[in-house]
Amino acid sequence: MVRIKLQPDTLDEENRKFAHQRLPQPLFLNSVPKSGSHLLRNIIRMFVPVEDQYQVQFIQFGNLLQHAGAFDDHRKMLSWGHLLFTDASAIEAAAARKIVLVRDPYTWVLARARFFLSDEFGDNSVLVKKGELTVDTLLNLMIFGIHGKAMALRDMFNFNAVAWMGTDCTMLKYEDLVAAVRNLDSDEGEAYFMRVFDAAGLASVPDDWRERVRIGSDRKQSGTARENLTEGSIRIPDQLTAQQKALVDYAAPGLRAILGYG
Repeated sequence: MVRIKLQPDTLDEENRKFAHQRLPQPLFLNSVPKSGSHLLRNIIRMFVPVEDQYQVQFIQFGNLLQHAGAFDDHRKMLSWGHLLFTDASAIEAAAARKIVLVRDPYTWVLARARFFLSDEFGDNSVLVKKGELTVDTLLNLMIFGIHGKAMALRDMFNFNAVAWMGTDCTMLKYEDLVAAVRNLDSDEGEAYFMRVFDAAGLASVPDDWRERVRIGSDRKQSGTARENLTEGSIRIPDQLTAQQKALVDYAAPGLRAILGYG
């Protein structure tokens, strides 16, 4: 697995300023990488005692057996990761509530490219970090994958998200989460987070939930927020071109539609 280098946050200290109730059952926050994983994780962390947070590792298929204890029904822990859908992962995580966070594949390509170029992405065997490619070539690699080194967009979404659909998971969109954070004081923002808290299985929603969300969603607390990544040698645009969007649709036909972006 690739080694990711991120600056530590201070959310454990912030968390201890609030009163908490334990989760009624384990909760696993799953996501497609580069889909707002840290944003959702940091928000939910503000509602769970630090001692009940499994912070040892981002759980993935490659380390599943070493960290399967995070799903122990007796421990009732909050954990997170990028867990592929397989028989083993479905069995090990069976006792946990599961939320799966996704993102529009069009913007995901751009976010993935920025992360690959950053110093925080620790795999120097990926040649794109050397800055010898054009931006168009780099974005195509993000769509179709890097042979033997990085999964294609289709496989990434299929195994981390689509295959979990229809099971005992709640699917969330990154864009909806961001909109709710921005409109936290609105009725729509409140309704959204009540649905999230219900999916998370919180024993109760504290009166100060908005303050907790504001702290957890502070972008300074996220090492993978765009402005907190070191800039690579290639400038990534803010949008894909029409041709690049067509390539995404060709590479993963029906993907945006089944995720609700079509």
